[in-house]
Amino acid sequence: MAIEKILISQQASLKNQAYDALSEKYGAEIEFRQFFKIEPLTSREFRAQRINLLDYTAVVFSSRHAIDAYFSLSEELRTKIPETMKYFCTTELVAMYLQKHIVYRKRKIFFGSGTPESVVALVGPKHKGEKFLIATSEGANSDPMTSLFEAAGIEYRTAAFIKSVSQNLSDLNLSDYNAVVFYNPADVKSLFENFPDFRQGSLKFISYGKSIVKAMEDAGLEIVIKAPSADCPSVAKAIELYLESR
Repeated sequence: MAIEKILISQQASLKNQAYDALSEKYGAEIEFRQFFKIEPLTSREFRAQRINLLDYTAVVFSSRHAIDAYFSLSEELRTKIPETMKYFCTTELVAMYLQKHIVYRKRKIFFGSGTPESVVALVGPKHKGEKFLIATSEGANSDPMTSLFEAAGIEYRTAAFIKSVSQNLSDLNLSDYNAVVFYNPADVKSLFENFPDFRQGSLKFISYGKSIVKAMEDAGLEIVIKAPSADCPSVAKAIELYLESR
């Protein structure tokens, strides 16, 4: 039986025990290659949005990259963020990351459970009078969050602080692999930017996350396993199900 080669479109983590176990059990080769990087917008790119950070009294963050970009841009633009600024984060992990830039105990910080609904619930009647700036990624679909803000009658505006930049994959031969794991719509963008004439052929795709599925289907890519699900709550489990089917 030929050795299955699987490519994961992310940087290798220091904690790869689950993948090492799969390699040992099935004799598979699992490799990692980052298809894109997250970078902050330049001050010039941000200015093109015609947004004044001080026009807003609250900010919504869903990623640590956006937090770094927000404070970096505020410095570049010589804008001092007032101590009265309120921060609404999608998760506690994101909220705790604010400590890198501010004194946590002196700020008004709120965090949800990972969903847009949990963020809007945090706003409630108590903070409905704030002017919200929702930090996004360039080209990202912010509808899940903004539709709820609109329905709740909360004043807001979105602003891109970060962007996805495709990496150079010219040395990568996709025909060497049996399956590829994608996480982010930017993976699809990078794929076709690097390989404009790409055809899936016998290559199998595994998806992880809801947002990537639509991007892959719109690009005409067939997905053999969609995770997370009840059967495969993790990428490692999705790969195991794939290997078991071979």
